[in-house]
Amino acid sequence: MATDTTAQVGTMLYGVVPSDVEPTGSAQGVGNPPGDVTTVTEDDLAALVSEVPLDRPLGRPDDLTAYQRLLDGTAAVAPVLPVRFGTVLRDAEAVRQLLADQHDTIAPLLDRLEGRVQYVVRGRYIENTVLAEILETDSDARQLREYIQGRPEQETTQQRMALGERINGAIEAMRQADTRTAVDRLGKVVEDLVVAAPTHELEAVHLPVLVEQERRAEFDAALAELADGWSGRVELRRLGPGAPYDFVTRLDAGPDG
Repeated sequence: MATDTTAQVGTMLYGVVPSDVEPTGSAQGVGNPPGDVTTVTEDDLAALVSEVPLDRPLGRPDDLTAYQRLLDGTAAVAPVLPVRFGTVLRDAEAVRQLLADQHDTIAPLLDRLEGRVQYVVRGRYIENTVLAEILETDSDARQLREYIQGRPEQETTQQRMALGERINGAIEAMRQADTRTAVDRLGKVVEDLVVAAPTHELEAVHLPVLVEQERRAEFDAALAELADGWSGRVELRRLGPGAPYDFVTRLDAGPDG
C-alpha cells in the first residue's frame, strides 16, 4: 500500500483588511521559503493568509519578523486589523466562517483605522547629561558619588547601592515629567496615544501614537519641536509607520474545531 507523504497544511491568518485590498507580489508569509500570501474574502472583509505545514511549530524569530513585516507593509497602504500571531485555522472555509461570525466586531474597527497608521515615539536619555543633572540637583547623591570615588568597591557596597537607588528614582521622576510633556504636545496632533512601559532603564518616553495620514506634517512638526527642546539630553526616534498593534485588540480566532 502506498504511503501518503503529503504534509498536512493549515491556513495561517495575519490580519483582516477591506475586501478590495489585494496583497502585492512582494508580500511574503512565514516559512522557508516564505509562504505565498493570498486573501480569503467574506462580504466586505478579507483575511490575509498563507498555507503553513502543521508539523512545523511557529514562533521562530524569522516567523515573527515575517508576520510584522507583512502587517506593517499593509498598514502603510490600507487599514488592517492584526490577528494574534500564530493563529492557524483548518482551511479557507474556516477563515470565511470566522469573518462571517465576527463581521460586526471587525468592520467598525477597520472603519476607525481608515486613513490612520501607528508610529512609536521612543526617547532615551543621554546618560552623562542626565547624570550631571541629577548630581547637580541632589546633594545626597552628589555626596555619595564623592565618597565612592577613589575607594575600593568592596568597601563602598552600601553607598553604591544607595546611589543607584537615588539615580533610578530621579530618572523615574524625569521620565514621568518628560512623558507628560510629550503627551501634552503630541496629543494635540494625533488621533490617539498610549503611554507604554519603559523597556530600558534610560528610556525617557515610549509612546505608540495613532496618526491620521492627513495630519502627518503636523505630527512631524510637533515631534521636531519636542526633539529640539530635548537636544543634547534625549535622543528621540520615530518608528513606523506600522500596523495598529497598540490601538486594537488583536483578533483571536480561538481553537479551530
